Amino acid sequence: QLQLVESGGGLVQPGGSLRLSCAASGFTLDYYDIGWFRQAPGKEREGVSCISSSGTKTNYADSVKGRFTISRDNAKSTVYLQMNSLKPEDTAVYYCAADLGGTMCHRYLEVWGQGTLVTVSS
Repeated sequence: QLQLVESGGGLVQPGGSLRLSCAASGFTLDYYDIGWFRQAPGKEREGVSCISSSGTKTNYADSVKGRFTISRDNAKSTVYLQMNSLKPEDTAVYYCAADLGGTMCHRYLEVWGQGTLVTVSS
């Protein structure tokens, strides 16, 4: 069974940092573009960032550019999302997903994790 497992969420004060991790179970992440998405209470899910299978291409939502950094360690089959300068509006459940079609997270997002909650509050 193909699964992704997120970790690293928690409660952080505004201006603080967190690093989320996304690890694979039952397959290797190496061949796939991997994206981070988030869903805040009462809002639709939105894309946050995506990284290509090789790690050479990345993209970010405008709301997180300059504050979040996506990276991957294929040797560990793990993708990371470093989140700095966190704001209350970053509060959401964060999910990672594997794009099985190589579209930089636009389509074929067929494997999802269960999510990890990030709360930014003083």
